[in-house]
Amino acid sequence: MGGRVIPVELTYPHEGVALIQMCDQAGANTFSAELLAGLQSSFSSVSSDESVRAVVMTGIGPYFCCGGTKEALQEIHEGKTNFLGNDSGAEVYSLPLSCPVPVVAAMQGHAIGGGLSLGLFADSIVFAQEGVYGATFMKYGFTPGFGSTLIFPARLGSVLGNEMLLSAKTYRGVELARRGLPGEVVPRAKVLDKAMALARIYAERTRHSLVTLKDTLVADLRRRLPAQIGTELEMHEQTIHRPEVAERIASLYTN
Repeated sequence: MGGRVIPVELTYPHEGVALIQMCDQAGANTFSAELLAGLQSSFSSVSSDESVRAVVMTGIGPYFCCGGTKEALQEIHEGKTNFLGNDSGAEVYSLPLSCPVPVVAAMQGHAIGGGLSLGLFADSIVFAQEGVYGATFMKYGFTPGFGSTLIFPARLGSVLGNEMLLSAKTYRGVELARRGLPGEVVPRAKVLDKAMALARIYAERTRHSLVTLKDTLVADLRRRLPAQIGTELEMHEQTIHRPEVAERIASLYTN
């Protein structure tokens, strides 16, 4: 193909099923402007396509999605933007929640920070035994964003979800499975197949009934998210502009 890799690809591998794949392996599928735009475009397409009844979202190689770029974190620290962004990338992390049909996150690789939040906003999740998962915000000295303070406890339970947010530790999939992680945890090579099999079952149902049921199942999360985002932004104002944050981003950030 030559030239720059397309950061997000949208395909239709089975009847009624769309596959959204983040493909920026060199950039560890971090939230570059191109990847954010690609995710928004892909979710917009599948949301308006009446033939799509289920979506699988996955990454490439060892990476599912690794959240904010180093440059973006530095700009947030400097007050030039916030984690909502000032362009079409705003609130991309909650696209699976907003999508009208069920979304299965095939987290075949590492999912860090906002990238893990993105996966947790899906309706069903398949994790990799070898994958590394973590909410690393506090590692850099600032409080979590991307809706993490809502979706981590909601999806993982308050004990494990709050531990991940407070500690900023990373966990292997096998370790999380021992902790009672909801969803399947399988070898990386089997993650996409497992997710696709589940999506194909969803796709056997009618789109109208799927949309109606999902609206009910996620209504509380959709209702609570805007206020929680406001709270996260308020916490950021107290934490992210401190001088030690710049030092930690410079010294600790790695893809």
